[in-house]
Amino acid sequence: MAEKTLHDLFHDTLKDIYYAERKILTALPKMAKAASDPKLKAAFEKHRNQTEGQVERLVEIFGIIDEKPLGKTCPGINGILEEGTEMMKEFKDSIALDSALIAAAQAVEHYEISRYGTLKTWAEELELTQAIALLGETLEEEESTDEQLSMLAESTINSQANVAAE
Repeated sequence: MAEKTLHDLFHDTLKDIYYAERKILTALPKMAKAASDPKLKAAFEKHRNQTEGQVERLVEIFGIIDEKPLGKTCPGINGILEEGTEMMKEFKDSIALDSALIAAAQAVEHYEISRYGTLKTWAEELELTQAIALLGETLEEEESTDEQLSMLAESTINSQANVAAE
């Protein structure tokens, strides 16, 4: 059996994030539907469109390394999404639901930021120039989405969720 290399690790992690992004595509419409704040709904819808583009970039990266675009079950994203679903159920019809949705979405974003940052670093080491650019583009989108969610939470949504406590 051949020793595993960084290329093997890159490919394995690529399959992981491909699976994750496809799962996220199914979760985002549910989150948008559950959100009451129009700006939060719009943020989820925007990120769904971005995620479709991110999946296309991943398919392109699989091509760069001469592999078929296949997913690998990712227990990490499954757990994060399951936790988000539980929060949506627990806080349904609650003034704090939008805050819970943001928390769940940011857990997903942080997972994605971690994965894309790692993949980009490995692509640099593997001298996969095209993949570096594609991963960098996606990483910037994920960081921007995380920042936008923080701004929404801090500007209005968390204070709206706190009104009942006053």
